[in-house]
Amino acid sequence: MSETFVREVDENLRRDQLRDFFNKYGNWLIAAVVMFLAASAAFIWWQQHQAQRAQGEVEELAQIYQDIGSADTSKAPQQLDTLSKSGSKSVRASAKFARAALALQQNDSKAAVAIYNSIASDSSLPQPYRDAALIRQTAIEFDDLKPEQVIARLESLAKPGEPWFGTAGEMTALAMIKQGKNQEAGQLFATIARDQGVPEPIRNRAAEVASSLGVEASPAPQPQAQ
Repeated sequence: MSETFVREVDENLRRDQLRDFFNKYGNWLIAAVVMFLAASAAFIWWQQHQAQRAQGEVEELAQIYQDIGSADTSKAPQQLDTLSKSGSKSVRASAKFARAALALQQNDSKAAVAIYNSIASDSSLPQPYRDAALIRQTAIEFDDLKPEQVIARLESLAKPGEPWFGTAGEMTALAMIKQGKNQEAGQLFATIARDQGVPEPIRNRAAEVASSLGVEASPAPQPQAQ
């Protein structure tokens, strides 16, 4: 009986404590739940809204590409500038690349370089976009840059195994030639020529340049089908 009495008292005490807790904090708990549900609903709506907006922007971007392809570029610059401020990273980057290409088409290399630089320095964009922009920017500015600037800028990309090794390696090797480092440039061209991950046209060209610099190099052999 003593154990039963203690258990009943304990249960009553717990029930009273729970009742007192809800009497004291019940309104706050209800408000918190309501706020959480409202915030969740708002977040879901925002995600759907962003997805719908991004889809509309992609369709708009595709239409701009079609207009440019048909030589109708009258509205493209303004449209691309607007899409360059999109909340979607892919839309924003694609619009900027298209805007830079349009600037080059209109012989405005200064504007193109500025746009590529803005992409390359945008830390919010995925690295592949930034690397591609850096390659394009450097290619346009190559003749105006000092060799050491080219080499330093492309150092992280001009390495075997990197996606842009072929192009970045070529520009780095050409910068070395400007410095009078023909042997080092030839070795780099030879490395490019043997790298199976580099596109074949670049490998073939690198092999020819390496040979002209006195470094024997042959393009990497194609894997034979089983």
